[in-house]
Amino acid sequence: MTNQEIFELMTRFDQSGITSFKLTTKDVTLELGKGAAAPAASAPVLSAAAPAAAPAAAPAQPEGPCITAPLVGTFYAASAPDAEPFVKVGDKVKKGQTVCLMEAMKMMNEVQAPCDCVIEAVLQEDGALVSFGDPLIRYREG
Repeated sequence: MTNQEIFELMTRFDQSGITSFKLTTKDVTLELGKGAAAPAASAPVLSAAAPAAAPAAAPAQPEGPCITAPLVGTFYAASAPDAEPFVKVGDKVKKGQTVCLMEAMKMMNEVQAPCDCVIEAVLQEDGALVSFGDPLIRYREG
């Protein structure tokens, strides 16, 4: 099963009315859940479960355009723990410039700026687990 096929399944699941989904093949077990954490499964596993019972007040959506997570994975602001972050607040970046990394299934994926812009806020902590579509970096065009 390719990453693209997994991402397509995740997108279709997210847009559907079903609340849980499990697919097991020879090499992979994929469990998706909405509203409650999916149970753990045997390795290798890609689990993309929604957090259990959200607090009464949902976190406020950032104002302005954001670079969002293209997949479920771990957010990294820098290429290594001791390296400088790809971007800092106030940095001017060019379209296509790498602004962070996302790790999924032991693969690193570069996340790039969608346009020439100025970084206004880095919205995730280094090493944070993020879901598809979560805001990562707020920017303003310019």
